Amino acid sequence: MRNAIAKDQRTGYWFITPAAITLILLVTYPLVYGAYISFFTTNLVNKWNFVGFSHYIEIFSKWDFVGRIGLTLKYTILTVIGHVIIGLGLALILNMNLRGRTFFRAILILPWLLPEVVVGLLWKWLFNPMYGLFNYIMMQLHIISDPVSWLGDAFYAFIAIVIVCIWKGYPMVMLLVLAGLQSISQDTYEAAKIDGCTRFQSFRYVTIPGLLPVLMVTLILDTVWWFKHFTMIWILTEGGPGDATNVVSIDIFKQAFQFFDFGKAAAMAVIVFFVCFIIGFLYRRLFGNDND
Repeated sequence: MRNAIAKDQRTGYWFITPAAITLILLVTYPLVYGAYISFFTTNLVNKWNFVGFSHYIEIFSKWDFVGRIGLTLKYTILTVIGHVIIGLGLALILNMNLRGRTFFRAILILPWLLPEVVVGLLWKWLFNPMYGLFNYIMMQLHIISDPVSWLGDAFYAFIAIVIVCIWKGYPMVMLLVLAGLQSISQDTYEAAKIDGCTRFQSFRYVTIPGLLPVLMVTLILDTVWWFKHFTMIWILTEGGPGDATNVVSIDIFKQAFQFFDFGKAAAMAVIVFFVCFIIGFLYRRLFGNDND
């Protein structure tokens, strides 16, 4: 009997071994190596000067990086709020028994399917001050009299990247919330209707509690993803004008590949990892339950 149990256990270990090796190579090793680099001043080839926690002390001794963390949080909060409002609203509509909903589901998911580089270049063309579509339409409607440099103004540039990231990311929230809505039993809604609940009360006491597990996972994934986002912001503004859109991912990229300060960039990345961990922990405290 014991031999059979031991054999079953060994078989289970063999099944999880490929996944464990993949996680170690693609997740654990880069994290550990990145943390290791943060303790050195290095060119990653033949220069490895151990400096201990000097990079971390330097980062927190100046308010520049802390300010960029604050800017990134502001950008992330606005983006995630936009995703939740649009994604939840569209998911509720697509969950109704409407004609053509399959077609609209396919159309509304397109922003998420398009590559980020393509999306960034497309919106950069739309925002172009000389031949961009937005300036053309607004001038034709006499909303503005002169072309506006949307990506060249500090105020407009920040709003622009938030709009682009909301447009790109809402389909993920929409799909996850739609899956959560379809997992809620119709019997629960019928019982609420028999008890005299209005549609709003059913949404408040049936839909929202039923969606909480899905919403928690969605918010964690969405917040962490856009907190460390890089591609489209770099294509649109490269962190400018000035530091108006210089979020933490842009700052890390510049430290590593423009200033070649790989140790400091690694230390900044480690700090971002812990910020993302804290965000996930807070979400679980707010939306989780005692069984999580």
